[in-house]
Amino acid sequence: MYLIGLTGGIGSGKSTIARRLAERGAVHIDADQLAREAVEPGTPALEAITASFGDEVLTDDGRLDRAALGAIVFSDPAALATLNGIVHPAVRRLTKDRISHAANANPDAIVVYDVPLLAEANLPHSYDLIVVAQARAETRTERLISLRGMTREEAERRIAAQASDEERLALADVVIDTDGALDETLAQVDDLWASLSAKSREGRGASDVSGGA
Repeated sequence: MYLIGLTGGIGSGKSTIARRLAERGAVHIDADQLAREAVEPGTPALEAITASFGDEVLTDDGRLDRAALGAIVFSDPAALATLNGIVHPAVRRLTKDRISHAANANPDAIVVYDVPLLAEANLPHSYDLIVVAQARAETRTERLISLRGMTREEAERRIAAQASDEERLALADVVIDTDGALDETLAQVDDLWASLSAKSREGRGASDVSGGA
């Protein structure tokens, strides 16, 4: 198995890269989806969030009200750190399970772990490759306004709450520049996939030779 850590700031086009890699044959594991699973009703993580932030972060049917929680944590670094301390361990457990499942299903799989907060987590990792989606802050702000309906103030606050470009780029083995047109981004992703596929074939070939020796 070949494990890619894919990261990028909000509005950087990271999801576009992940979808393209999945179209090409990668196994896509989405940390945001796992984060949603981790705080489903009845989970220890949701109970801890409620204990820390109160019942006002719950909807009437007992689910997490992400908008209400976001209004609290994205303007308060200490509150955000508290939330991350609850959610990150739960997501890591789910991630370990999903990666193990992918490896058992196909030992030659190329797995893309789509993780927005890789730089923020500041943890040791075992990725074979880290790919960073990179776009200027102004580009990302305009995307959040036009595509997600945020106000400029909200978009800028969300961007400021995340790691800096410098912190993410310091982790990068490969940078995908998403500032340009969609076709330009996809061409970079396709080039990356071609390189990964070639490495995978070389690895299988070496294994076959070793096994036949």
